[in-house]
Amino acid sequence: MGFLLVALGGISAAQNLAITMDDLPLNGLLPPGVTRAETTTNVLRILKKRHVPPVYGFLNAKKLEGNADGAEALKLWAAAEPVGNHTYSHMDLEQNTAEAFERDIDENEPALELLKKDANDNWHWLRYPYLHEGDTVEKRREVRAYLKARGYRIAQVTLDWEDYLWNFAYARCAAKNDTKSVEWLRSSYLNTASEFLDLGREQAKLIYGHDINYVLLMHLGAFSSTILPEALDLLKKKGFTLMTLEEAESDAAYEGNPDVGLHDAGTLLDQWMKVKQIKYPEHAEKPYKEIESVCR
Repeated sequence: MGFLLVALGGISAAQNLAITMDDLPLNGLLPPGVTRAETTTNVLRILKKRHVPPVYGFLNAKKLEGNADGAEALKLWAAAEPVGNHTYSHMDLEQNTAEAFERDIDENEPALELLKKDANDNWHWLRYPYLHEGDTVEKRREVRAYLKARGYRIAQVTLDWEDYLWNFAYARCAAKNDTKSVEWLRSSYLNTASEFLDLGREQAKLIYGHDINYVLLMHLGAFSSTILPEALDLLKKKGFTLMTLEEAESDAAYEGNPDVGLHDAGTLLDQWMKVKQIKYPEHAEKPYKEIESVCR
């Protein structure tokens, strides 16, 4: 009986997931007549209605320059949900020195400090733009040492279907009032999400031998407020229980560090697949070309 309870407990814990959102105050383009503040309000309303645990939004403060709508959107988000550092300008560590990258992290901090609600707010989480942690091991180690010295934790990602791709396409299709194409975007998004949720879980089992607590990367964009309810339904259908980022990354899986330089590293699971030279399970690819060409 004891073994059975442990096994059942493992099944339950295996499907925990934290949602995070990148590129605040907005990813992608906006349809005509839609504001960043409106999009943010809609997303926050959905998160609250669905009782989603706190969702970290990762900020690029450069987007706020001369942008009152962006500033309002960010204030709305920070009043309801936690924020973290995504660098000031969404800098790519692969294309820059470790020193330049660290300066870009520093430059983002004043905005994060201003948005802090109280002393318990912890914005010392870094999400690497593009999930690029360094194309050389020297860069990787130097930035990690800097983060540790500054009290940061790395907001790793273990599930991702590149949802930002649909934000750009949706803005184009909405501008043309192309309802047929918008419906295709909806179905292709959900099919891709389903495929890559399954793939991520298979990766975890190949790497660790079991499920882990997962961290999902999403983006705050124009499509988010239209597709988010269905995305949350999909997570529920897949058996995921939502939790906070802190809870998810308390899993021992996030203590590991591949400690190599990688080009286009991908999620933490993708990094381990490369380092351990594990063959990917068969899966459908994302519809890059179709998304890029729709509503042109």
